[in-house]
Amino acid sequence: NDMARALILFVCWIGLLLSSLGWAQTPAIPGPERWESAIAKFVEQDKQVPPEKGKVLFLGSSTILLSNPQRLFPDINPLNRGFGGSFISDSVYYADRIVLPYEPSVIVFHAGGNDIALGKTPETVCAHFGALVRKVHAALPRTRIIYMALIGSRLRWNLWPQMAKANALIEEFCKGDDRLWYVDVWRFLRNDQNEPREELFLRDKLHLNPDGYRVWASVLSPVLTRMLYRSDATPDGAETSKKPESK
Repeated sequence: NDMARALILFVCWIGLLLSSLGWAQTPAIPGPERWESAIAKFVEQDKQVPPEKGKVLFLGSSTILLSNPQRLFPDINPLNRGFGGSFISDSVYYADRIVLPYEPSVIVFHAGGNDIALGKTPETVCAHFGALVRKVHAALPRTRIIYMALIGSRLRWNLWPQMAKANALIEEFCKGDDRLWYVDVWRFLRNDQNEPREELFLRDKLHLNPDGYRVWASVLSPVLTRMLYRSDATPDGAETSKKPESK
């Protein structure tokens, strides 16, 4: 319910505040200005060929950038605005330029792994996702947002406990709002020992390979179908909305 979601976000913001006050040790975090040239290219592309409004927007870090959603979901011709290495806060910062103008009906979002890798807390990750949600819904209250869960990788396996906690906080935050869906894709990318399925990752042991993306897309596909083709699309219980079945 709304009170539970507000409590989760409050806890996340307390964690963010303590971090900003120096109570949590974090390295210097680069600012969003480092992405200015990449965002300017998106804006120039939009001037040359204005995207159709109301489309599905893929947004976030390298997992989104490399996913090639146009190939994975050719029937809906989605828009990809992933920029590799980005933090959730970067998407918040640039939302006025690469999110809101498109008036997307659905946003597929994945980021947070880079945040954890640079020392941000799970609470900070959740708080920043909450900031993105608020910014989008302040301007586009009907836009639905899918959060694709953080996934474990061999390269960052030592960080998995923090990523798992961030996932849990965001999953809880998404409950009770039929515009927010948390998709637990990790359970399809892990083995029986709850470790990454090596055959689904590139040699860098961080990013998914084509087979991994086919799994990723098969988990996302039924959620997108619900959102796009059902005007009353709402979560039908945690098992359906939070853990959609693979094709």
